[in-house]
Amino acid sequence: METFLFYDLETTGLSKAFDQVLHFAAIRTDRTLKELERYEIKIKLNLDVVPSPAAIITHHMSLQEIANGITEFDGIKQIHQWLNQPGTISLGYNTLRFDDEFLRFSFYRNLLPPYTHQYANQCGRMDLYPMAVMYFLFKNHVLEWPMIAGKPTFKLAELSAANHLAIGQAHNAMVDVEATLALAQLFFKEREMWDYLTGYFNKNIDQARLQNLQHSPALMVDSIIGAEQFYQCPVLFLGMHKHYKNQMLWLRLDTEELTNVTPETIADMRVIHKKLGEPSFILPLKERFLPHLIPERRVLANYNKNRLEQHPDIFLPLVAYHTEYQYPLYPATDVAAGLYIHGFWNSAEENFCRTFHTVDAKQKAKLTEQVQNPRLQMLALRILGNHYPEALSHHQAEQFAKYMEKVNTTTEDEILIDYQGKKRLTPQVALHEIAELCKSPVLTTLQLGLLRELEIFLTETYSN
Repeated sequence: METFLFYDLETTGLSKAFDQVLHFAAIRTDRTLKELERYEIKIKLNLDVVPSPAAIITHHMSLQEIANGITEFDGIKQIHQWLNQPGTISLGYNTLRFDDEFLRFSFYRNLLPPYTHQYANQCGRMDLYPMAVMYFLFKNHVLEWPMIAGKPTFKLAELSAANHLAIGQAHNAMVDVEATLALAQLFFKEREMWDYLTGYFNKNIDQARLQNLQHSPALMVDSIIGAEQFYQCPVLFLGMHKHYKNQMLWLRLDTEELTNVTPETIADMRVIHKKLGEPSFILPLKERFLPHLIPERRVLANYNKNRLEQHPDIFLPLVAYHTEYQYPLYPATDVAAGLYIHGFWNSAEENFCRTFHTVDAKQKAKLTEQVQNPRLQMLALRILGNHYPEALSHHQAEQFAKYMEKVNTTTEDEILIDYQGKKRLTPQVALHEIAELCKSPVLTTLQLGLLRELEIFLTETYSN
């Protein structure tokens, strides 16, 4: 049976590679959004994770609360099973641009298949956030749309308060899931719109729709375009990326930068990357979709399109540059952040991962010593060090201790980095962030208490 799994995460921070899930909540429904089952787990803090002060004052989870959950290894395995139940469409609010990728890294570093919930056993993914933008533009009557400084806000907490979607503190995982489901139920009342938008999350349907939009300008709708532009802009298809599978490139047409582009400045042009079955939404450039696209932007887009047609000396190099462009690689990328760098495990490595999950702690340590792949060995070692330290051999314990020294390093060049070159949060940086946050006059007594608690924890845990 096909079901929806509405879910939400509360985490130690925003780093998908280095932070961890603390609270997972989900509600499973049938295809008509009738509730079937609820799930909720809390996960205790890993030894090697430094919580972000900003995250702590957002979700209000105390250190005592995150010290009493189940282990990340057990918790992530359970989440993986829920998302991979056959026929599950997992979704939430802004999940495709944060939660889903966060879980992929969590699955990866806990030796679980990171992508199967996206395609295997009739599973798939959706996201209510980009759907909300479409409802705002084309079915505005379905909700009360809160405004901040004269602009609509799509923050779930604000939508929930304005429409009485859920009761309880925002940024509590279950409260946010309840709000997301209630929002979906309001959208579902406009069934034709609901069915049309859910089609965008099906790769085959999305591809069929885009097939007819690749030879002339189209309309892109995405929250990243911004409120001043009504979250939409005219775009032109440039082609499929030559190196990144399933990635389409679209050029925004209504910009002065494009008007002034030369062969020397094509690298500076903004090109939007889209994957099949994921936002952005691409619509035909037809009048019924264009009430918010002012005449000046239409004229500029048409001028730029004509200019590109008349100047293949600009257009062809622009296409070639962006379809061939590759993101920089960082050789020092930490193993926990290597999901996108090394590709899929081979069959022998997949067998190791499956076996690792089925044997006891001592056997896990023995398997870790025997495996030849250094990446697998290090990921497994960190699982053991965090959750089964008693099973470590003397040599493994020394290895894990050296890794923990890097977590606590004060030497700038030794700080671990992710696949984008971003540095892992260190205890020293977190303490500095706490000091800066405590200067804010808008923090509540509760938030100040949480920061003080975190400051004591970091000082006592990572004192040199």
